[in-house]
Amino acid sequence: MNRTEYWFWLCNIPGIYQETLQKLLSRHPSPEEIFRIKEEQLLKEGLVNEKQKSAMIHSKQKLDVSGKIEELQKKGVRFLHHESEDFPEKLKQIPDPPYCLYLLGHLPDPEIPSVGMVGARACSDYGQKMAFRYGGVLAAGGVQIISGLAAGIDSVSAKGALSGGGKTFAVLGSGVDVIYPAENMGLYYEIITSGGGIISEYPMGTQPVPWQFPLRNRLISGLCDRLLVMEAKERSGTLITVRYALDQGRDVFALPGRVTDKTSQGCNQMIADGAGILLSPEYLLEEIYRKPVPEVPAVIKQQTEKKETKRKTTGRRKPLEMPHLRSDLKKIYMLLGKRAISVQTLIEKTKETPDAVASSIAELELLGLIKEVAKNQYVKIF
Repeated sequence: MNRTEYWFWLCNIPGIYQETLQKLLSRHPSPEEIFRIKEEQLLKEGLVNEKQKSAMIHSKQKLDVSGKIEELQKKGVRFLHHESEDFPEKLKQIPDPPYCLYLLGHLPDPEIPSVGMVGARACSDYGQKMAFRYGGVLAAGGVQIISGLAAGIDSVSAKGALSGGGKTFAVLGSGVDVIYPAENMGLYYEIITSGGGIISEYPMGTQPVPWQFPLRNRLISGLCDRLLVMEAKERSGTLITVRYALDQGRDVFALPGRVTDKTSQGCNQMIADGAGILLSPEYLLEEIYRKPVPEVPAVIKQQTEKKETKRKTTGRRKPLEMPHLRSDLKKIYMLLGKRAISVQTLIEKTKETPDAVASSIAELELLGLIKEVAKNQYVKIF
């Protein structure tokens, strides 16, 4: 086997995760060496337990590493290990570096500024509005957006970045082929097709379980220059990412909110403890990144100003005119109405590929023309 194949074997042994990998590689610094050592010896050294020892033996008996790597390549997934030439240098420098990564699409460009955007899943309207605006304006200004694809702030930040014409990257707490939550399927494909990427340290097929997400957060902070916390309760999982960011030497900024809002209490406390204050995305671009402020894309203005417009509007709502859309978007839009239609039905009716339909749905959502009313069920916004 070659070097990559040894790394792939080591990173795909069931039941052997980051903590065990660290122990193994601290004593035996190469995957080839670990492969050749008798499992009983590793057990005596206290590096693996009985179950892990059995898994290592079984993995060698069923060995088809080159075939599995070839399967990944056919699916468009790249396997990167700690010694790969294009393994992110930023991740090599963090206190608890990953040893392997799985990648769909692209990695963030190390020569381009990047921010991590995190916050509450159950976020407020204010948090959503600000996350969308920050993601959009910063992306339009040439800053890469990194988040976790979770519901709430993560996914809204990514949608904002896409609306700003920029690139966004999602680090998953599952395998790159496991979309979680499932309602982010459209966003998942839009991230890839727009030149961003889906990243995970977990093997293909790994299902999301709670303990994997906090560990995943160190990669979000590790890949960025600065971490932006858009909303967080006083005791929030988001604060785990903040601790990782501080340990990694990243600057942390927090969005202030009303002291009576629970979802702002964590952010307000961070600011009191010395975090930077998020005054506006324009301020970040000009004062921190020394970059010119771009013209704000119309879709960002519409999304961030529409609630205020609703308050000022009285009387009946005027019917919307048919928007000017590309033919692929129009085909989907015309099929939708007040009654929810599933993604599968749209695929059957348009005769387009699932990826193409998912991409169109994500773009129509970003434009504010359609919305998801149930899992993978969409209606037109009238």
